[in-house]
Amino acid sequence: MASFGDFNRVNTNVTALSAQLSLNKINSELGDSRLKLSTGKRINSAEDNSAGYAIATKLNSRVKGLEQALQNVSDAKSMLGVIEGCYNSIMDNLIEIKNLAIQAANDSLNQDDRTLIAHQIHSLGEEINNIANDDLLPTSSTAMLIQSGDTIEDTFSINLAAVDVLNLFGGNAKNLDVDSDGVLVGDAVGKLAIVVNGDHIEHGGNTANDDRGEIEFVFNYPNGMMQVAVDSADFNSMISHVDEAIGVLNTHINELGINQRSLSSKEENLTQAITANSAAHSRIMDTDFAKEQSNSIRLQILQQTATAALSQANMGPQAVLGFLGQ
Repeated sequence: MASFGDFNRVNTNVTALSAQLSLNKINSELGDSRLKLSTGKRINSAEDNSAGYAIATKLNSRVKGLEQALQNVSDAKSMLGVIEGCYNSIMDNLIEIKNLAIQAANDSLNQDDRTLIAHQIHSLGEEINNIANDDLLPTSSTAMLIQSGDTIEDTFSINLAAVDVLNLFGGNAKNLDVDSDGVLVGDAVGKLAIVVNGDHIEHGGNTANDDRGEIEFVFNYPNGMMQVAVDSADFNSMISHVDEAIGVLNTHINELGINQRSLSSKEENLTQAITANSAAHSRIMDTDFAKEQSNSIRLQILQQTATAALSQANMGPQAVLGFLGQ
């Protein structure tokens, strides 16, 4: 504000300087307002609001972490969906094996018929192992850790079981125990066996076996050895073994479904957390366009009035000419 007598001096136009200062401040505020409208951000640098900028940066980091965790959970659900498809395919093969065992347990069939059925059951066992050899299905029980949040504590463990002939029909004494020769316990003559990593006599010939186990049937030993043959009673006994294998797989499917349900819940919780944190970040950082547009119009009006005031202030020193008689 100009002091008494300031208008009587020409070299320094105090009124014009004050008007210019006011105009510069208005221009600066108007520039900030236009920047907020153009970027959509209320805080464009730490200078605008240091505390708000720091809080918003932390919230943004949390949102990005939660978004990646949500992606991790979605990927895990997709993986479990693939595994579920593998389990279902293996279940279909087990059901088919059971149907064939029921068919072979019928005494209306002769030995040649049972041989054909045994070949088919063996082939279905190989198909189970082929499915189990998928990269997503482990050779032994495996724990997978899913990063389901943005902190070190936010993890989810999934146990994936091995599902192959050995583990379904007797691996680790869970079902049908196997001795060192791969012969089922209780089958003294070895007419029915789960064989692992070895040679076993199947249908009268030697065959190399899978480390995931194979379903073997013995119809006779060659070279004059004891003649034995799998009969209807053996296939009848096998029915209960297949039922147990189906029960083992059902347990794994149940665990898989529980994990899928848990991941779905985590997916929902993460989505809600992302929404809440994004809203908090927006309240701090984003421009209220209605409010800022009104402020911009106010500053434009003040800019015009300040420009007019500066123009009038620049004309003030001409009043001194009256002292000179002009």
